[in-house]
Amino acid sequence: MICQVEDTYKTILSRSESIYTEKRSKFIAIALPVRTLSEVKDYLEEYQKKYYDARHVCYAYMLGAERNEFRANDNGEPSGTAGKPILGQINSKELTDVLVIVVRYFGGIKLGTSGLIVAYRTAAAQALEEAEVIEKTVDEEVTVIFEYPFMNDVMRIVKEEEPEILEQTYDMDCLMRLRIRKSMMGKLRARLEKVETASRQCPACGHGWRKWKPCVFPSRCNGIVILMT
Repeated sequence: MICQVEDTYKTILSRSESIYTEKRSKFIAIALPVRTLSEVKDYLEEYQKKYYDARHVCYAYMLGAERNEFRANDNGEPSGTAGKPILGQINSKELTDVLVIVVRYFGGIKLGTSGLIVAYRTAAAQALEEAEVIEKTVDEEVTVIFEYPFMNDVMRIVKEEEPEILEQTYDMDCLMRLRIRKSMMGKLRARLEKVETASRQCPACGHGWRKWKPCVFPSRCNGIVILMT
């Protein structure tokens, strides 16, 4: 039985916005593509300043291809009536790397718990409906070092497997940093392992190691995986 590697995920291409009204309360929903928690914090700060006069600025986000980093915030609304419904819409569309902010301007009429849940859910759903959903691949990187005489062997593999070349240096000892989608990395590594090379040191920190093992000094070389003998 062949185990297929999941290496794609769905996110949104760019910012989208919608406005939903319920009993004179106005809900402004903004969906934003994000990659890091730092980006999330920056956007929250930006929109909290922009809508400083709003009663509530609620949000939810999901990060990472594994969809395991997320948070929902009610920002003063009754517990579970704002952030959770927003997050639910992100989940229902199986999205990640996305932040949805919903700003509420109170219209003078209380909506009640169920009314708030429906309002925040609808506002978030509308913003996400306006967004263009795209599919991205989960990529992995590998750095291979080899002696110059083996250049043709390595280049033939690179040409056939078509990884993206991120960095390359050519000297007596050559280095090439490659990126390829996760499901194709195993084949690329297997082929590169067969290329003979006399190099026995991590080019980043100078410490020796064995084939396809992370460097034992990752703080000095970022733990790049390198082809060694």
